[in-house]
Amino acid sequence: MSVIDVYDLRKEKTAEMELNKDVFGVPIKNHVLHQVVISQLSRKRAGTASTKTRSIVKGSTRKLYRQKGTGRARAGASTSPTRRGGGIVFGPEPRNFNLKVPKKVRKAALRMALTDKLQNNRLYVLNDFDLPAIKTKNFVDVLEAFEVSEALIVTEGENENLEKSSRNVQGTKVLRCSGLNVYDILKYEHLFLVRDSVGKIEEALLS
Repeated sequence: MSVIDVYDLRKEKTAEMELNKDVFGVPIKNHVLHQVVISQLSRKRAGTASTKTRSIVKGSTRKLYRQKGTGRARAGASTSPTRRGGGIVFGPEPRNFNLKVPKKVRKAALRMALTDKLQNNRLYVLNDFDLPAIKTKNFVDVLEAFEVSEALIVTEGENENLEKSSRNVQGTKVLRCSGLNVYDILKYEHLFLVRDSVGKIEEALLS
């Protein structure tokens, strides 16, 4: 078990907490993290790029002029790719870019990403993140107390004051623990976990 300090919103230590070494103390394998991140990014691609081939382009199929005797190169339909307004050869077509990664690999990568934050002292556990009102300044004051500019904040459930207070602050993101993912953990420099969310994360990654 790893022991980590638990802070309040003014960065004052309020308690200590044990973290499961099977989640926050695993060997880090870069190729596994890379595989999962690439899979996540590929799912964001729309894959809607499309062009028309000569069979799709609208145009007459009549032969443009006779085969011989004109002194010009022979030509067929106006939809030929060699003519202006004709079809496209080997152009992009709608496709699915999704790369499937086994569930066990995704969970393993999440454990590695969490371990990386802990080992590099970029993981903070907060007793709670309850802001008194929806106000950006309240949220910024917390980041300044921890001397942090980029952060991913993970909560147990809905937290309207936090979610709305942080949405105009660049370099920050608020996630519920059910949506925790490798890409966001690695993207943001620091990771804040609300204490109640830690148990749910450990339970999900050990099941």
